[in-house]
Amino acid sequence: MNKKPQLQRGLESRHITLMSLGAAIGVGLFLGSAGAIQLAGPAILIAYALGGIVIFIIMRALGEMAVENPVAGSFSRYARDYLGPLAGFITGWNYWFLWIVTCMAEITAVGIYMQLWFPGSPKWLWALIALIVMTIVNLIAVKTFGEFEFWFAFIKIFAIIAMIVIGLGIILFGIGNDGIAVGFSNLWGHGGFMPNGIKGIFMSLPIVMFAYLGVEMIGTTAGEAKNPKKVIPHAIDTVLWRILIFYIGALTIIMSIYPWNEINTNNSPFVLMFSQVGIRYAAGIINFVVLTAALSSCNSGIFSTGRMLFNLAEQNQAPAIFKKVGRGGVPTVAILASTFVLLIGVVLNYFVAEKVFTWLTSISTFGAIWTWMIILISQFKFRKSLTKTQVSKLTYKAFWYPFGSYLAIVFLLLVVALMGIFPDTQIALIVGPIWILALVILYYAKYKKA
Repeated sequence: MNKKPQLQRGLESRHITLMSLGAAIGVGLFLGSAGAIQLAGPAILIAYALGGIVIFIIMRALGEMAVENPVAGSFSRYARDYLGPLAGFITGWNYWFLWIVTCMAEITAVGIYMQLWFPGSPKWLWALIALIVMTIVNLIAVKTFGEFEFWFAFIKIFAIIAMIVIGLGIILFGIGNDGIAVGFSNLWGHGGFMPNGIKGIFMSLPIVMFAYLGVEMIGTTAGEAKNPKKVIPHAIDTVLWRILIFYIGALTIIMSIYPWNEINTNNSPFVLMFSQVGIRYAAGIINFVVLTAALSSCNSGIFSTGRMLFNLAEQNQAPAIFKKVGRGGVPTVAILASTFVLLIGVVLNYFVAEKVFTWLTSISTFGAIWTWMIILISQFKFRKSLTKTQVSKLTYKAFWYPFGSYLAIVFLLLVVALMGIFPDTQIALIVGPIWILALVILYYAKYKKA
């Protein structure tokens, strides 16, 4: 009798380590940072630092649960176990929705980046091609996904480190700028370090937090990691220094070379930086890197949505057909269903290409904040379910518990409030709550007895 196909633990340590490094380095940094810089100026570095600390607290809370109970579905399963079936249902479907919308943003970015090489070409066409290719990669086998994500992440990380090194050469020694050292004066020479005051930092926080979306994906790999108790803590513990290098370090270099007030949202600040010093070929190379970053996040998104649908079906909170696993050990039907919904992103790029990126990123941020809040609240309940002896035996503990978790929750609520103040992000507070309400209705109508 043939054994029923199951998810395979095909993700090795190097896959998950690079995935964790690459997860938070996507379109939010390469393209979204331009909008954040316009709002806060050089003080955007403060916003990224604050957001980074909060994300580290959240990831340690998730890691504490994931190391003790490494399952596919991760925080959706923890929400179900510690907060109840409704919380698990909403969290799982919300995370699926979050990554669907995020993937739409990523394929939108692909269309934008391709304009450098093919000016005037239809953005929706590039979005469609990206979606098809990444779906095929995910359908083969989890190890294939891991290999693609490993090299995607490697390209991003190598490029950013190289950019920082070259940038320091331009800043300190004038390399590529006729020997004239640029220096760091652009950080305070155009209206000061904080040109728009504290308000500018607050205004930028929703965009900044979108950039961190994806780090929690480390938890969803737990069910397919070969050694989760070792790999997951290592991946999470690199989050803080990764943020310091890749976000704060890279943006410091960019804003030192290219005046912040001349950066616009029509192109990536990374491309603009090299164009400013006349390195034309490097601009093309960086454009390839940011294109890779967008494809990487789309790849991760299809992985996440497929696993979340699979997990929901296993808990009888989604149609049973999503439990079907193909010969390659991947949830084939769940992946194809997610890809079908992602075609909406292609349609949006056809009809409202100019607005789609801002809309999608703000809606994604709302979904991410829900997920992060659930992780923190679930971890509170997880701790309460343990005896003092069990707590002392935890091999991987939340950072600065419980004060760090309270601080993170207050910060996330502040970001939600800020999203309601500014017109460009208000759509998230319309679509997000409507989606949550629809899930509550669906749960009570169909899945409560499951």
